[in-house]
Amino acid sequence: MDFNPKRIGEAKANAREAGVSDRVEFVQGDFFEADIHDAAIVTLYLLPDVNLKLRPKLLKELKVGSRIVSHSFDMGDWKPDKTEDEEGRVVRLWIVTEKAKAAYGGR
Repeated sequence: MDFNPKRIGEAKANAREAGVSDRVEFVQGDFFEADIHDAAIVTLYLLPDVNLKLRPKLLKELKVGSRIVSHSFDMGDWKPDKTEDEEGRVVRLWIVTEKAKAAYGGR
């Protein structure tokens, strides 16, 4: 999801080129207003303060077992389940659990 329609167009073109357009969805809009209940994986490339503002929504609306992947930036005191660093490019993975929902504002 992105406000900018140009970014959505680029994302769709990249997905087509990678052969995964049947497995992803890109939507123009406001992530804070979006219904994300059905998302199984959410990828983020947002600054840490935005990640923290978004964290309660993610934990409230995503189902247990959903995955959140963030390029570069963390989620404050919610530690990732896995971190990969490839030549200075850091990617973090969180898996939504009942424990995380209770501890970090999901419920």
